[in-house]
Amino acid sequence: MTEKYRVTVAGCGGMANSWIQYALQREDTEIVALVDIKIEFAQAMAEKYGLSCKVFTDLSEAIRETGTNLVFDITIPASHYGISTTAMRLGCDVFTEKPLAESMAECRDIIRISDETGRTHAVMQNRRFDPRIRALRQLIDSGTIGRPGYAGADFFLGPHFGGFRDVMDSPLLLDMAIHTFDQARLILGADPISVYCHEFNPPGSWYAGNAAAICIFEMSDGSVFCYRGSWCAEGAPTSWEASWRITGERGTAVWDGVGAPYAESVAPGDQTGKFMFDYVKEEAEVAVQDHTFHYGCLDEMFASLEEGRRAETDCRDNIQSMAMVFGAVESAKTGKKVMLEDLWR
Repeated sequence: MTEKYRVTVAGCGGMANSWIQYALQREDTEIVALVDIKIEFAQAMAEKYGLSCKVFTDLSEAIRETGTNLVFDITIPASHYGISTTAMRLGCDVFTEKPLAESMAECRDIIRISDETGRTHAVMQNRRFDPRIRALRQLIDSGTIGRPGYAGADFFLGPHFGGFRDVMDSPLLLDMAIHTFDQARLILGADPISVYCHEFNPPGSWYAGNAAAICIFEMSDGSVFCYRGSWCAEGAPTSWEASWRITGERGTAVWDGVGAPYAESVAPGDQTGKFMFDYVKEEAEVAVQDHTFHYGCLDEMFASLEEGRRAETDCRDNIQSMAMVFGAVESAKTGKKVMLEDLWR
């Protein structure tokens, strides 16, 4: 059998393991090349999985020599623009780890090149493919709480990574907040209009840059999304999925990021004269998914190729989540509200 997808894996660090393990489960996919700036990393990855493919330090060479038609970009963020644009110009579709790119200008250019070449470019936003967040979205879509007016997410953790995050200027906003911002867009089914952000570094922080932030986003559906986060918060940690509260016309939906979401809405019947209304609780139905998180997102990416459509996390959609990140950073620097449409110019 001739494999339909001939994959070059660009970047052979730790994150590449999940992507390679997934690809090896697909009968229609063959890994034909491994690329890393350190050839020994690529060789080690090939040996680990018993792959007989060639190893390279140059992506263009790998694509041309192997007939690659799909590139997995699992390199560091600073390389995403170069890897993605090179691959698309050489006729390959691209699936990449987040972030889309390191600047809005690069994000826009990736979309332009995708348009020009007709090649697919989709971004790994694995937290969209958690069945619990899908259940929360469905709870809201079903009208349980009415039209949402507010969404709030609390993200408070104290991971001691060491390494590059400890010296970043904005470790929380630039490395982690993209996940929560993207989740907010999924939950509300809305895109960002503006942001005001206050960024700071709390007492006891082990980060050189600002490891905490409070952001207020105006969304396209008229709602407000408030993000409160810290990456140096010791004790009483939230989930990595954040803790959520969404208030609507008739009730509130809650998800602690661990269990199943639920909603409390105004009970039916006449409540005239009551100071506080009675409420009814509805548990969200969490569907069983064959694949979740990374594998779930990869399923969607491959399905989009099969069906000739854009993936849910296509670059044209994902740039909205990136705008939330870059807009928040800009607002924190200037101390002013930022209209996100200004970032598109």
